[in-house]
Amino acid sequence: MCKESAEITRLLCEWGKGDPQALERLIPLVFEDLREIACRLFRRENEAHTLQPTALVSEVYLRLLDQRAVQWQNREQFFAVAALLMRRILVDYAKGRGAAKRGSGVPRLPLDEALQTPELRADLDFVGLDEALSRLAAIDPRQSRIVDLRFFVGLSHEEIAELLGTSVTTVKREWRTAKLWLYRELAQQ
Repeated sequence: MCKESAEITRLLCEWGKGDPQALERLIPLVFEDLREIACRLFRRENEAHTLQPTALVSEVYLRLLDQRAVQWQNREQFFAVAALLMRRILVDYAKGRGAAKRGSGVPRLPLDEALQTPELRADLDFVGLDEALSRLAAIDPRQSRIVDLRFFVGLSHEEIAELLGTSVTTVKREWRTAKLWLYRELAQQ
């Protein structure tokens, strides 16, 4: 573990134990990584989008302030939670705009093509994917988490296996199964 990762983990643990100053010291260490995740998410958004990556990171920060009951384990868990918060914020924003409902006006990209890479694509039905992921989470939380970690955070199979405490083979198998399930769900829409 590099020195910065160890410092991030230490600050997360302190924050989890109730030290409010730990979050203030943590944010400068993770800001650029959070902004990179936000930029990856914005690659699929319309150029005229009124919400920007830095504003998204700020919104995540505000929501993280409310995360008092989390027992932080490491930086990967933190970034997974932050990416999930970003996804929720963007979906809420899209639903609020009403223009992106069910991907209207956006040509659809086949899910199997979109999921070949952890990078988001501009023509993916993001709201539909979010709804399908919520349904998958109700059926198989681990598969849903693997999709979040791989697709939204950009973690490798090995990093996900370490974070979830399982084997790389299991992660790869669950990733394939989740992609097939999501493809079927989105094809029915």
